[in-house]
Parts: sequence; structure tokens; C-alpha cells
Amino acid sequence: MALELADIFRQSGPAYRQKYASKLLPSHRQAMRAIERCRTAALGGQVYHCPSCDETHYSYHSCRNRHCPKCQQEQAQEWLLLQEALLLPIPYFLLTFTLPAQLRQLASQNQKCIYNLLFRASAQATQQLARDPRFVGGQIGLVGVLHTWTRQLAYHPHVHYLVPGGGVHADGQTWLKAHHNFFVPVQALSKLFRATFQCLLQKTPLFTQISPKVWQQDWVVHCKAVGNGQTALRYLAPYIYRVALSNRRLVRMQDTGSMQSSQVTFQYRTSDTGQLKQCTLSAEKFMQRFLQHVLPRAFVKVRYYGFFGASVRPRLFALQQQLEKTSPRPESEPLPPKLVHASPLCPHCGQPMLFQRTLPPTLCRSP
Repeated sequence: MALELADIFRQSGPAYRQKYASKLLPSHRQAMRAIERCRTAALGGQVYHCPSCDETHYSYHSCRNRHCPKCQQEQAQEWLLLQEALLLPIPYFLLTFTLPAQLRQLASQNQKCIYNLLFRASAQATQQLARDPRFVGGQIGLVGVLHTWTRQLAYHPHVHYLVPGGGVHADGQTWLKAHHNFFVPVQALSKLFRATFQCLLQKTPLFTQISPKVWQQDWVVHCKAVGNGQTALRYLAPYIYRVALSNRRLVRMQDTGSMQSSQVTFQYRTSDTGQLKQCTLSAEKFMQRFLQHVLPRAFVKVRYYGFFGASVRPRLFALQQQLEKTSPRPESEPLPPKLVHASPLCPHCGQPMLFQRTLPPTLCRSP
């Protein structure tokens, strides 16, 4: 059988929890436990029987933890359908705001606070600059998605925003187009983002832990045109319901019986050349890299601002109708068919199996 993240956690997880018992965050402990038990008898399930060949099949429940690589597949497709229904028939831009390297340790230790500030500062700075008559001159809309990992699982917190190329005038009716292939000046946005983040952080006890040099260096902000927005949405959707590493990327685990000496190898594709490479880490280091991307409990990693806000959706739909009169909505590329929950097919003969009975969880409580 192919190697899974659950296999690594089951093998080296107990030693990891014992070593870091006093430091392990509850969210990390919960994610490890859920992934280890996902689709096992511990969570219960159903038993199916094949009348054709007398085969018996056990189907165990999923853990539904948002950091499990075996769960959340269908939700990404549902989110994508919802977002495509909100698209405006105009050009879109993809904005990316990245925290400086000097702030990453602080962010890792204070995730909920720093991630919230990252969202607030980047959204406020973008809306403020876009209201300038030299650029858009009105209220814009943003859909933001938090992303914390690189392809090698390094910690790299940043936020992507999908933004329509234009805004709504103060009269609430007039649509103001952004310049062709230009939204706002990136250098000015970078400085405003840094200043806004500094102002917000000053209101917290964490501000004194920051070196003054952070506020003097350039902060990375990137902006690019992405056509009608559909391609960018399909790029963002996996980040919402996908974890830092899928099981398909795991190559092998060399188990020596020790967490420090056991090695895990996974593959990744380089961003510059697209070549497939491999990275090998000790089991301990691998688990540390994975767990640093586990979000705080109930943290919202997708946020809406401006005219995309949930409270103003009726105005957004009216805006859609207004813009479609002059710019018809582009045809959407077909999405893959949604999975239908049905009785499984027999792995032996391929015939439909019949439900036989329910298996109760072997735990004292369900996930």
C-alpha cells in the first residue's frame, strides 16, 4: 500500500507527543489524533456484502479534520461553485501580501493574532489605496485566502486576494473601471501595508518583541492580472480545503525505530523550472514542518471584504446584473462531476455491494 501521512503519525507520533508534551499545542495534538484515526475502525463505519462473490467490505468514517489529506475533497468543489457564481464579468487581479522573514517566528508562536493582523492590514491598505481617484476611486471587493507553506513545507505565511478590476462610486451605483492591466501601484501598496500592520501591532503586547529594522525594510507585495478570475479561483480553491502535503507526494519512510533517525522523503515541484525534486527529513523534523501549518481552532482562513461582504450580497448581485448588460459573463469551464455517495463496488468482481450493518466507533466519542 502507498505511504500515507497517517502511517507516519502512527509510527512516530507517540514519541513526538511524549517528547514535546509540554509544548505541543492542543490544535496540533487534535490534528495528529484525527489523522491517525481517519478511516479506521476507531471512528466506526459500515459493512457491505457482495452477493455475487461473497466478498465483505468495511467502509470506515472520515475524521473531517481540515488538516487531514484524506478529507475535505468535495468541499473545495462546492466552494469553487459558490465563488464562480459571485464573479463579475470584468478583468481580475491577484494580490499577494507576504510577512517578512523576521516576523515568522512571532507569527508561528502567536498565529491567531498575527494572521488576523495580516488579513486586516492587507485588506485595509488595499481598500485605502484603491479609493484614491488616481487609481480606482471607489469601494472595491476582495476575497482573501491565507496560505502558510512552501512546496518544501517551510513556514511562509501570506495572503492571496482575488480582486475585480474596478470599484463602486460613493453614489453606490456607478461602476468605476480600473486601468487596463494595472490595479494599484505595488510599491505604494507595500509601504501602506507595512505602516498599517505596524499601527495595528502597536495595539498588542507583541509590538515590543519586534526589531525596529522590520519597519525600515521593504515588504513584499505582488500584483498580477489574471483574466476573468476563473483560473485564479481554481488556483486558490485547493489551498482552502487542502493541507500542506497530500499523500500522493509521500515517497517513502525509512523506519529505524527512532523518531530522530527515521527518515521521510516527499516530492515537490520547483516553482522556477517545474522540475520534480525530493526532500528527505527526519520523521521528527517532518512532523514539525507539517504541524506548523495546522491552524488555530475555528480560525477562518477565507475572508471577504468590500462589496463581497456577506451583509451586502444583494448589492453585489445587483452589480452583476448591471455589468452584464455591457459585458456578458464569460462561459465557465466545466467542473469535474461531483461525487455521488452510493454503495461501493466490490473490489473483487466490480458489482454493487449491499449494506449489511453499521459499525459503532471504538472510541468514547466521535470526532
